Amino acid sequence: MDNPETPAGLEAPEASASPARPARSARSALFAGLAVLIVAAAALFLVFGRGGTPADASPEAGFARDMAAHHAQAVDMAFTIRDESQSREIRNLAYDIITTQSNQRGMFIGWLQQWGLDQATDLRPMAWMNGHGHGGGTAATPGVMPGMATPEELARLRTLKGTPAEVLFLQLMIRHHEGGVQMAQGLLRLSDREEVADMADKIVKGQSGEIKLMTELLRARGAQPLPTILK
Repeated sequence: MDNPETPAGLEAPEASASPARPARSARSALFAGLAVLIVAAAALFLVFGRGGTPADASPEAGFARDMAAHHAQAVDMAFTIRDESQSREIRNLAYDIITTQSNQRGMFIGWLQQWGLDQATDLRPMAWMNGHGHGGGTAATPGVMPGMATPEELARLRTLKGTPAEVLFLQLMIRHHEGGVQMAQGLLRLSDREEVADMADKIVKGQSGEIKLMTELLRARGAQPLPTILK
């Protein structure tokens, strides 16, 4: 997967050196760098976005809103494991998730701005997919985005250290990626708008590859993925 430009305050991991545990106080600087990345990506799509305006309840608008929220949780979980893990493989994976999904989230927000649509809406999450008969797995539950970790799961992740934290992170992120793949596949069935469909295709391919990697990392720790939500 191609990595976007490194956000200010978020150093790229060294391939051959043991990573140093980032200080908790550095998180504010990391988030500031990601905010710059999101604004830059949004500005790019305001300038270079394609013509035409999807409606507020369209699959394109719903996908952009829901995937922005979905990505935000993935980034939050990745920051958590970067603080707790000493594994170079896990920290490199977290870095890739943080940078890639923050950049994509900026694109989703930029699309909504370009289309003259609010990021917040009264429409329930996943209404764009369920309304067209393409719900599947947890996506078929009204108002629930597939693969999202529960507040209880996130709280537990923050209390764990070392290998137990890595195992739970990998289990939650595999399921989270499965949900992202499911949402992107739903968009591809409903829309042929070029920039949105291209992004959905990248998500399917990129996150499917990361699912395979995370499954290998999980098994190396003597654990298995949670039951799949993919059909």
